[in-house]
Formats: sequence, structure tokens, C-alpha cells
Amino acid sequence: DANWIMAYCHIAHDCQVGSNCVFANATTLAGHVTVGDFVTFAGFSGAHQFCRIGDHAFLGMYAGVPQDVPAYVMISGRPPRPRGVNTEGLKRRGFDAAQIRNVREAYRTYYRLGLSQEQALIELRARLDSQPELVPFISGIEASQRGVLR
Repeated sequence: DANWIMAYCHIAHDCQVGSNCVFANATTLAGHVTVGDFVTFAGFSGAHQFCRIGDHAFLGMYAGVPQDVPAYVMISGRPPRPRGVNTEGLKRRGFDAAQIRNVREAYRTYYRLGLSQEQALIELRARLDSQPELVPFISGIEASQRGVLR
């Protein structure tokens, strides 16, 4: 519902797309891609088959992702790399400063501290009771079958 699909986009067979997503010109999704809610794809970006793109993620121009992207993460470059948290998107969707800070700290734990995926998940799970906004981030990583883009 309420997705904006611009010119020359291709959404292949068996894709599942959430609500309120933006697909800029020439975005391409291969088959069986799952896209969460409030995801933004910049022009000429795309996802490899069977990838999962988490809620509130942002893929920059020309970013073709070969692996899963957790919720809230911004991806850009060639090759694509995580660049931080989509803080502007979160502000626009009503996340408060504390929630955004918690998401940024979770990103830092997963991507910047040099921990293995399992070590990072142990630390992140310990925060769930007091930081429920981390559920989409953590569950996307745990459910990944293609691996998470790091």
C-alpha cells in the first residue's frame, strides 16, 4: 500500500513489498526479494534474488545489494557498503531522539566494534526489554539466509 514506483522499475517474480516504499527510476529487484515497510531505493539501485531489505532501510544510487540489509541501515557505493543509520527517515516517521540513539548504538555494536555476528547479537538481545525498536534490526539479522551485508 502507498508505494511509489517510478519509471523503468522492475520488480521480479515472487517479490514481497511492504508499504510506503519508494522505488526511484530504474530500481530493479530480482526474484523472491522481500522488502519491508518505508524502504527507499534511490535510482538504479537493486537487490539480488532472495535478499531481504529491512524496514526503514535506504539504498543509495547504484547500490546493488548481494546480501540482506537490516532494518534502519543506509547502503551506498559500488561495491555497496553500510554507511550508517537512516536517521532522517526515522525522524520523518516519528522516532524520538532516544529511539534513534538506540538504533545508532545497535548499528555501532553490529558494524563498528569488530564483533562476530554471534557476539554482536548476544549484546543486542540483552537490550531488547528496554529498547523494543531494535526488534526489526535484530530479527532481520537472525532470519538472514543469504548473509547480512557488512
